[in-house]
Amino acid sequence: MKKNYKTDFITRQYMLSKDFEIYYYSDRHLGSMDSHFHNYYEVYFFLEGNVSILIRDKLFPLKAGDVVVLPPGVPHKAVIHDENMPYSRFVFWISMDYLQQVRKMSEDYYYIIQCAAEKKQYIYHNEPVPFTALQSKIFHLIEEIHSERFGKEPKVFISICDLLLQLNRMAYEQNNPRKRREDQDLYHNLLDYIDNHLEQEISLDSLAKTFYVSKFHIAHIFKENTGIAIHQYIMKKRLAACQDAILSNISISKAYLMFGFKDYSNFYRAFKKEFGISPKEYRDMKVQIEAREH
Repeated sequence: MKKNYKTDFITRQYMLSKDFEIYYYSDRHLGSMDSHFHNYYEVYFFLEGNVSILIRDKLFPLKAGDVVVLPPGVPHKAVIHDENMPYSRFVFWISMDYLQQVRKMSEDYYYIIQCAAEKKQYIYHNEPVPFTALQSKIFHLIEEIHSERFGKEPKVFISICDLLLQLNRMAYEQNNPRKRREDQDLYHNLLDYIDNHLEQEISLDSLAKTFYVSKFHIAHIFKENTGIAIHQYIMKKRLAACQDAILSNISISKAYLMFGFKDYSNFYRAFKKEFGISPKEYRDMKVQIEAREH
């Protein structure tokens, strides 16, 4: 973080805000704390220290990257085993009303809370890379809270939703590792299929029939992995293939037909939008470069 947003530890165990509060603590010599519970949700991100957490009557040793989810009414306390070591963590409090407001947009925001409330699944272990992604979202949220930029309030709300969704995705994927592997296998099979069938008609309907899954699931997986819609990816692959063909001295009129374009006008518009020049200009530029080299 560019700025230091660490907070001096507060012993207060109630919220001043009606919606949420988030703190970044790093300290030593805290002493012992009594077991307590809240009337709001607490999400605790453990960074470093020799610490366990007592939840109800069970003690859980913590390691860097652990995320602890505590619903209202669940007694807990941190147990510090070595007060000479730094004890660093993020603490995120969110009210029941505020979480319900977010939940109205999608039940996907509530999965991790449901697991804690119904299954008593409070702790999730993370490897460094996925935990770094979580930390990044937390830092962005804290920075936005401390900023005075235009649109701060909606940006904070978006950042909270983004963090909550990442937490729920983490929980779901840890609880459903087989499903995650199957989705990744499907994604890579889709990439291979598209690469090998650029000359053919490729649509969500045809892919759904080929892979025996719903077209909505295919669209979701593709957008999640690439950040763009599948039809945009197919278009980019076709244009890149046409570009390579032109570089290989295949005529423009033959190249666009080889890779799934039905007529020249559509190909022309797509090519110029993607590369900033027309197919003919691209070919002529290639010829000029070759002439200079000779």
